[in-house]
This record gives sequence, C-alpha cells and structure tokens, in this order.
Amino acid sequence: MQPNVLSLLVYLGAAVAEIAGCFAFWAWLRLDKPVWWLIPGMASLALFAWLLTLVESDYAGRAYAAYGGVYILSALCWQWLAEGARPDRWDVLGGAVCLGGAAIILLAPRAAG
Repeated sequence: MQPNVLSLLVYLGAAVAEIAGCFAFWAWLRLDKPVWWLIPGMASLALFAWLLTLVESDYAGRAYAAYGGVYILSALCWQWLAEGARPDRWDVLGGAVCLGGAAIILLAPRAAG
C-alpha cells in the first residue's frame, strides 16, 4: 500500500477514535449518560493517539497538522450520521478548504534531509 494511502487510512481511523472518545465525554457530561461511558471513551482516545504515531512523517507537528483537515471532515460526517444534523453549505465549504490544506501538507514534494 502506498504511504499516502496508508496515512489517509490511519488518519480516518484516528478521527473516528478521537470523535468517539470525545463524544463519550460529551454524552456523560451533556446527555446524562452513566460515568462508565468514560471507560471506552478513554480507550478510544488512547487508540487515537497511538494511530497518529503510525503516520510516516519527519515531524509530529506536520502529521498533526495534516490530520486536522481529515478530523474536521470526519467531525462533520459524525454530526450528520451519529447526531442527525445534516451539514449546511458553509460546513461543507469549510470542510473542503480544510481538507485541501491537509492535502497540501501531506502530499507536498519535499527535499530529502
């Protein structure tokens, strides 16, 4: 599998893990779910952090910056699929801009060294 495809898959997995983990805390605090929701939430956040270490990048900051665009698009999908609130045109436009920025960071040709 090509490194960029693998990175995209890792980013998607990390986004799902981060959103699910954060949503567990949201559900506990805002939706009155039981405190045990925090257990899978914390496990999901640990999985998210581990997944980001799998991205091939010389710098953690660059890996995290590229991930940001994927996360934003994934969060909008979560909003629609899990929460039933369809993104509006401004959500879609903002997500596209962020994903474009992530693609520039991730796919830019860089000199070795």
